[in-house]
Amino acid sequence: MLHIHNGDSAADTAKQSSLPGEHLAWRESLITGPTPAGLTDDEWLLLRARHLSASYGVDLQECEQSLRQQEETLRSSAQHDEVVLWFEHDLFCQVHLLYLLNWFSRRDEINNPGKTKLSLICVGEFPGKETFRGLGELNAGQLASLFPDRQQVTSRQLKLASSAWGAYCSANPTDIEKVLQGDTSPLPFLLAALQAHLRRFPDTENGLGRIEHRALKLIQEGCKTFGTLFSRFGDEEPVYGFGDAQFWLTLRRMSAAQKPLLTIATGKNSEDEGNGERGPRLPTPEVVWNAEFKLTELGQSALRSEVDFVKLNGIDLWLGGVHLYDKTKPWRWSVDHIV
Repeated sequence: MLHIHNGDSAADTAKQSSLPGEHLAWRESLITGPTPAGLTDDEWLLLRARHLSASYGVDLQECEQSLRQQEETLRSSAQHDEVVLWFEHDLFCQVHLLYLLNWFSRRDEINNPGKTKLSLICVGEFPGKETFRGLGELNAGQLASLFPDRQQVTSRQLKLASSAWGAYCSANPTDIEKVLQGDTSPLPFLLAALQAHLRRFPDTENGLGRIEHRALKLIQEGCKTFGTLFSRFGDEEPVYGFGDAQFWLTLRRMSAAQKPLLTIATGKNSEDEGNGERGPRLPTPEVVWNAEFKLTELGQSALRSEVDFVKLNGIDLWLGGVHLYDKTKPWRWSVDHIV
């Protein structure tokens, strides 16, 4: 039996439980960076490795090797009598679930003609957890208690996942809207997750996605330190499932712009303040404790929809398969359009 968990936290806990079989921690961040359609397997792995290396400070060769090992584990999954996918309700998890379900849908007929059972545990709550964030916060016994209720993945789920993954990787985000207009009930958390993804696109009013806008608003309301800001964001926007690294990179994009919306000071010296490529790239423990945020006048103006972040600074950003950059007319979302 092979268990596939979204990240190391849940996987490490599961290894200490009574669950039978092997455990794979799925290490990716498919909600960030490019995920375009039409690539070969090698092209895909190299593209993802380059993104992860540049964004998270991982050695490129080590990153590429790690991704290849993950794929090799998937290819060898037919040696097991059952594969169990452990995932959650938020966008971070749902995108990875789509990737894996699509993978098994494409490979199953060739590599595994009906021999390996594919099961799913996908939850948005847990008894006694009023603010359930994810499987990583459960202990070994709590994780194991979910195992008997696993459900075999259906053909409807595989079909929907393949369609949704294709839409996520499409260069046209309206393909996602087409999926959402259909029946998404086979994957009950998919509707809210993909709606949240569409709200990441620049708004028609100020050029900010939902995440950027919420972060600026929280800073304006008094969340000055990274720990406080990250915690409050998680409380108010749990649908995204962002880790500290993804959230930090979002903040840094606004501080490192030519015309920044906020400044970041880590307490070491003035060079840490957001400007160009200065400032720490990732939230080290020192940054978590010492980083302080302050809105610029442009940041205040953006919250009042008096300026447009994209028009001020241009854009070069991947959201799934959509590349937003200056030579195109970037896709925008409207609060009145996406509900």
